[in-house]
Amino acid sequence: MSKYIPGNNKHLTLDDRRYMERSLNQGLSFKEIAKYLCKDPTTISKEVRAHRLSDWYHKGSFYNAHNFCIYRYRCRKTNVCRKIILCDVKCASCPTCNQTCPDFVRERCGRLDKVPYVCNGCTKAINHCTIVHKYRYDAKFADRKYRELLSDSRSGISMTKRELRQKDMIISPLISQGQSPYQIITNHPELDMSVFLYSL
Repeated sequence: MSKYIPGNNKHLTLDDRRYMERSLNQGLSFKEIAKYLCKDPTTISKEVRAHRLSDWYHKGSFYNAHNFCIYRYRCRKTNVCRKIILCDVKCASCPTCNQTCPDFVRERCGRLDKVPYVCNGCTKAINHCTIVHKYRYDAKFADRKYRELLSDSRSGISMTKRELRQKDMIISPLISQGQSPYQIITNHPELDMSVFLYSL
């Protein structure tokens, strides 16, 4: 069906992406955006997921704490790391808690795991949101990233140096702690990698 939509085979332009950004901010659905741009809704979905901007909004405040665990507000554990014998400080207030606690579960937001996959259009103020790793769709960034990937795909690897460095900053410390590739990729969907790709 999608091949019969006029203009469906054309690449998205910067103007198209600007419209998408405005529409997402207004809370429009992918179907409504696709209808206006004469695209298939799956094209809009793929565009948003592939070119969304990863944004770490984190200041160590009550809402955006250093601890990313869903249990951090009611956890009473102490000395999980066993590094300090007489430590009586609650692990929830320690920056290394997320790396050492076996019961750590990262807090997630339904908007980021399913449609619309971004924070655009969310009614909650960003400084009151407890999700530390946010995503937003920015038209200029998306267009630049698309062109970078287009250029890089012709030269070999479809990943920028900055993206590779960001992934390495997450993966290397976890590998040093003895975590398996499967565990890392399962706990960090923002890496957007498969176990097969990781093993390469």
